[in-house]
Amino acid sequence: MLDMEKIKKITVKASGEYDVLIGEGLLDFSGELIKNVASPNKIALICDDVVDYLYSSKVIRSLERANFSVVKFVFKNGEKSKNLNTYAQILSFLAQNKLTRSDLIVALGGGVVGDLAGFVASTYLRGIKYIQIPTTLLAQIDSSVGGKTAVDLDEGKNLVGAFYQPSLVLCDITALYTLPQKVFNDGMGEVAKYAVLDEKVYSLVSGDVCDLFKLVYLCVDYKRKIVEKDEFEGGLRKLLNLGHTLAHGIEKLSGYTVAHGKAVALGLIQIMKSALKRNFIDQQTFDGIMNVINKCVGEVVLEYSLEDICTNATTDKKINGDELTLIMPYGIGDCRPVKIKIDDLWGYLA
Repeated sequence: MLDMEKIKKITVKASGEYDVLIGEGLLDFSGELIKNVASPNKIALICDDVVDYLYSSKVIRSLERANFSVVKFVFKNGEKSKNLNTYAQILSFLAQNKLTRSDLIVALGGGVVGDLAGFVASTYLRGIKYIQIPTTLLAQIDSSVGGKTAVDLDEGKNLVGAFYQPSLVLCDITALYTLPQKVFNDGMGEVAKYAVLDEKVYSLVSGDVCDLFKLVYLCVDYKRKIVEKDEFEGGLRKLLNLGHTLAHGIEKLSGYTVAHGKAVALGLIQIMKSALKRNFIDQQTFDGIMNVINKCVGEVVLEYSLEDICTNATTDKKINGDELTLIMPYGIGDCRPVKIKIDDLWGYLA
C-alpha cells in the first residue's frame, strides 16, 4: 500500500491546475493515482524502446488493476525520434484504437517522450488529457512540468509545439537510482542551470551530500513559481532558458548526438565566461558556479567554435524579429534578460 505521507505534493496553478507527486514506488501505484484525476477509460501509453523494456509492464499492470484499458505505442529512443513523422504515427495509432475525448495519454519516459506525447495530446481531437510519468532526472526536474510540448524540425529544436498542461505528474525517485551515469549526468546539466537561478538549489548541490528527493522537489517548486506567474513565456519564464540558446546550437551542430543536459552545461559555461568578462559577476561567483557545473556533469569539453554555435543558434524559437533574449547571471539567484541583435550574438559572447 502506498504511504501518501511519504509523498511530497506540489500543486501547479496554471491554465489547468494539477499536482506533481514526488516519492518512491509511484510506478507500482500509478493506476491508483491516475484514477484520482481521470475516469477509468482507455489509456494510450507512449514510451520509447528502452523505457518499454524497463517499466511499461509494471505501469500497465497498475493501470489495469485500476480498470483502465491500455494500448501501447513504442518508438526508438533518442532526440532524433522527436519529429513530425513520429508525431503523425502516434496520431494514427490513437485514431486506429478509437481513443475519444474521455480517454487519455500517459507519457512514460524522459524528456523526448514527454514533449512528444504532450504535443500529441494537445492536438488530437483538439486536446485530450495527458499524464506525465518522467523516468529521468532531466524530465522530473524540468521538462515534465510547465506544459511545454514540442517536436523538432530539421531547421531547429522544438520549433513546432504548444503550451498544454498535464493533468498529473508522477515523479518516482526510485527510477533515478538505476539510471546509466551518462543519462543521470544529462539531468545534472539542468540542475546546474537551476543552481545559478536559485540559491536553495545552489546550496544543496554545493554541499558534500545531495539528497535526490530534495533536489527534485526544489527544482520543481522553483519552476512552479515561474510557470504560475508567466505560463506562456511572456517574460519571467525566459529565465528558465539560461544556457539554452547556445545549448540548442550545440545540439544542432552535433546532429543531436550531444545530450541536452550536457549541451546546457556547455552553453552555461560560455555564458558564465561572458558574464565574468563583462563584470556582471566577480571571480569568486564565477569559480563557485564553475565548481557546481563540474560537480554536476564532470569536466566537459566544447568541441565546436563559439562562432559556429552562435550561427546555429539563430533558429532558436526564442528569437523575436531580429532580436533574441539572452539570460545573463549577475549573481546566484539573480539572472536577468538581455536583448541583443541576432547578428551581434557571437560578438557579444566573444
